[in-house]
Amino acid sequence: MGIYSEYLEKQLSFQELTDERKKQLKIISKLRGDRDVLVYAADLNKRVDAISINYADLLPISDQLSNLKGNKIDIIIETPGGSGEVAEDIVRLLHDKYDEVGIIIPGWAKSAGTIIAMSGDEILMGSLSALGPIDAQLNWQGKHFSAHALIEGLEKIKKEIEKTGVLNKAYIPILQGISPGEIKNAENALKFAEDLVKKWLVKYKFKNWDIHSSNQKSVTTEEKEARAKKIAKDLCNHGYWKTHGRSIKLKDFDKMRIKITDYSKNQNLNEAITRYYTLLQMTFATTIYKVFETQGSQIYRFIAQNIPQQNPKNVTNVIIDFECSNCKRHSKIQANLDKKQILQNGCIEFPKDNKYKCQNCQTENDLSELRREIEAQTKKIII
Repeated sequence: MGIYSEYLEKQLSFQELTDERKKQLKIISKLRGDRDVLVYAADLNKRVDAISINYADLLPISDQLSNLKGNKIDIIIETPGGSGEVAEDIVRLLHDKYDEVGIIIPGWAKSAGTIIAMSGDEILMGSLSALGPIDAQLNWQGKHFSAHALIEGLEKIKKEIEKTGVLNKAYIPILQGISPGEIKNAENALKFAEDLVKKWLVKYKFKNWDIHSSNQKSVTTEEKEARAKKIAKDLCNHGYWKTHGRSIKLKDFDKMRIKITDYSKNQNLNEAITRYYTLLQMTFATTIYKVFETQGSQIYRFIAQNIPQQNPKNVTNVIIDFECSNCKRHSKIQANLDKKQILQNGCIEFPKDNKYKCQNCQTENDLSELRREIEAQTKKIII
């Protein structure tokens, strides 16, 4: 049985899900030499702007770091990307506090997430892991596109004019909508990301790279800088990757000649990270869209706390208007929180095994995710 199937069979409550996540973080910490562990993860399946890396993330990250006391840390990242400036601030927070920072990528860390990954003294990836190109994304006339693509497109127009001596009229509306300032912003955004990666690779990833494995000769500072510059340019090369969402895997980094730790080769570590990542995705099957957590604490961000509307401390039950997945009949299900209560008129008690059989068509509906959603938002247990 696979790990995901195993956890589904267990019908975990939200608290049990949380406890199991903490257990796996403690195992990861122990296997990694009792290092601190911080999780900074977003649900990539939720279509809200707030899942991206943004300034509002700095406070919860700083808060969770304040709970940790070690001198080495692993940060587990899952992100679609976002602000490069915030990525820089996150890296400063980590390296100001810790002598050594490991970056674990169990799933995806794209764009600015890749920038953070390149700041690690060690980068750990597995068979499902993927980073992405770091070409800056711009917002122009309501559309998101690559800064590299803009510069490349303008260069193409320039060469065409130099060759023919004529400006194609089709380009006029495009050029009229782009100011010199926007072009400069695109150039600066590209250089910012590239310079960060180059600087961090030399300062952190390559700091202990002293001997060439091929000839046993000493590695010079100039060689480190040259390698870092080449890797940064490769990661910024939109012309090569074609799309901003392209996945860059372990084998791609081998070709770039950057050493990545393949954690899947360590059976125990691979299992612990895979278990944690599976539990994380199950946690996201609620309205939670961001998780900041350590072995002993956590902060969640919800899309909307609509179960219930009042203060969770005053809530004793939740009435759910449930629609059958088959016949679409609506039923009222009462979830009693923390203690037994009298059922309200027309209500059915929330099933202890999370299996609700429709009274109309007899279809069995799984309420596991609904249970976790309610328990996550009320911080109480459905009995």
